[in-house]
Amino acid sequence: MVRILKIGGSILTDKSRPQSPRQEEIDRIAGEIASASADLVLVHGAGSYGHMPARKFGLPQNFDREGLLQTHQSVKLLNDLVVQALVRQGLFPLPVHPLSSALLRDGRIERMDVTIIKEMVTRGIIPVLHGDVAIDSSKGAGIVSGDQLVSYLARVLKADNVSLGTDVDGVLCGQVCLKTIDRGDLPRMEEFIGGSNGVDVTGGMRGKLMELMDLADQGTPSQIFNASREGLVKRALAGEQVGTLVRRRA
Repeated sequence: MVRILKIGGSILTDKSRPQSPRQEEIDRIAGEIASASADLVLVHGAGSYGHMPARKFGLPQNFDREGLLQTHQSVKLLNDLVVQALVRQGLFPLPVHPLSSALLRDGRIERMDVTIIKEMVTRGIIPVLHGDVAIDSSKGAGIVSGDQLVSYLARVLKADNVSLGTDVDGVLCGQVCLKTIDRGDLPRMEEFIGGSNGVDVTGGMRGKLMELMDLADQGTPSQIFNASREGLVKRALAGEQVGTLVRRRA
């Protein structure tokens, strides 16, 4: 059984200010992960560590070598905070930087070496990936979001449990949180599926849904839930539905 958990940058950081970690939230989530860490791949968003320098240098529209370097160095800082929080819980995480393992084409992952990730999981290590810049064979510079990583890894690793922790209760239709959603629901959801709070260059809720709909079409359901609510990360990892289930259209 392989579980993939993604925690959004809006949970781990204050996205309105550069490089502003929410350390208490990082530590809380690490504690909830500690209760169910076996066979886990963790992905986290870049939050205020990645989106702001990417926007500053015009990534991914512009190929800028300095922008690639500064954005990657920034997201590594947040990744280290997450890894160290897991270590304090007695876990054995290791960072995996997508810049070093993924090649994009037109903004999509063309290939990615996941052999090391499989070996880590087999040996009781938690691979910790993150939204990152990447080399794009057609555009030069690219950004690989945590959401795209989740979708790609879930397919390759044949994940049994895929959960995305955000700062909302799930997919909202007005004030109502949907229990389930499939591709047939998208037309009526257009006015409600927006971006995200703060600076974000990866598509917000719309980007998440597009990734997860593609995953559902291939037979792997997932859920979007509110990771800022205490206890829900632990429950999601245990297989409980605590948010909106994204499923294949019936």
